[in-house]
Amino acid sequence: MDFGFSEEQDMLRAEVRRFLDRNAPLTVVRELAATQEGCDRSLWGQMAELGWVGLTIPEPYGGTGLDLVTSIVLLEETGRSLFPSPLLTTQVAARAIERAGSAEQKARWLPGLASGETIASFAYLEESDRHDAEGIALAGKRDGAATSLSGSKELVFDTASADLFVVAYRSGAATEALSLAVVEKDAPGLSIDHFPTLDETKRLGRLRFEGLALDASARLGEEGEAGPLVLELLDLGALLVVAEAAGAAEGAVALTTAFVKDRVQFGSPIGRYQGVKHPLAEAHVDIESIKSLVYYAAWALQEGASDASAAVSRAKIYASEALPRIGLEGVQLHGGVGYTAEYDIQLYLKRSKWIRPAYGDAEHHFSKLAAASL
Repeated sequence: MDFGFSEEQDMLRAEVRRFLDRNAPLTVVRELAATQEGCDRSLWGQMAELGWVGLTIPEPYGGTGLDLVTSIVLLEETGRSLFPSPLLTTQVAARAIERAGSAEQKARWLPGLASGETIASFAYLEESDRHDAEGIALAGKRDGAATSLSGSKELVFDTASADLFVVAYRSGAATEALSLAVVEKDAPGLSIDHFPTLDETKRLGRLRFEGLALDASARLGEEGEAGPLVLELLDLGALLVVAEAAGAAEGAVALTTAFVKDRVQFGSPIGRYQGVKHPLAEAHVDIESIKSLVYYAAWALQEGASDASAAVSRAKIYASEALPRIGLEGVQLHGGVGYTAEYDIQLYLKRSKWIRPAYGDAEHHFSKLAAASL
């Protein structure tokens, strides 16, 4: 098992880094965060033309058809720049359509996702705040050949920019009796609420369903048989969050390192003092640990390894605890100015607050690991 990156993957990383440095420095990130959609459709289109948006979508549908580990490379770099985009959630939604959709459904939706013309999101979380099958209570009620949905999905990612949503709902009393359907943003019976967020580079909202009718063309696969796929999508989402966390951690440390080299106190750069060096050294260890965990988890999920879900949970646990600590220490090492909006380090602290609960916090994944061991 070789965990080294290929030459092509290293080239992709370098190209993504150049693209983001040129088109989305933190000054631009701040500007995009202040817009209504929270992202730049033009930049999104450029990324799609380069094959990055459809990186894991099969080639027959306009994607690049690369593996999950290669996608981790891309998300690490977007995380390092705090780049506001629906890349993560679009990839999860595309995976759902790829795995469960019919040939007609794949041809209908995947090319648009790969080309960047369409943005998608995965809606699963509800008021219970449970990131598992038991947390999905939204029930589909049969109405002839159609299924009716009434209820809500909470804290859905990228509602401001998404054109369609892959929605998980319940089709029976059994824990895994779940179904998936694709709902377009202008579907009758759907309304969307948008929420202000601490991290303005990550947008959240609520989907409210009022008798929304789903016909066979919207349902992905057979009703009541999507339970295993929903669990896989939850693992995929958590994995991609950790990939962005690894990049964000590197970005925070790089920013702080540059600051402590320039900041002079008592006639010397503060980076020379052990009280400054040690937290940065510990942060470097944390970053390498996150990377090791996420790389293995990506490989395991890609290959369908028996411990894939556990590997994802271990990575999410570590990142959920390490990144907020790195963000806080970065702010502290900036001194009093680190808390001001003028300095960029506070943006990384805010991102850590988003990453911590996304697709389940450490407590959820500890419980998941404990349950699996029984």
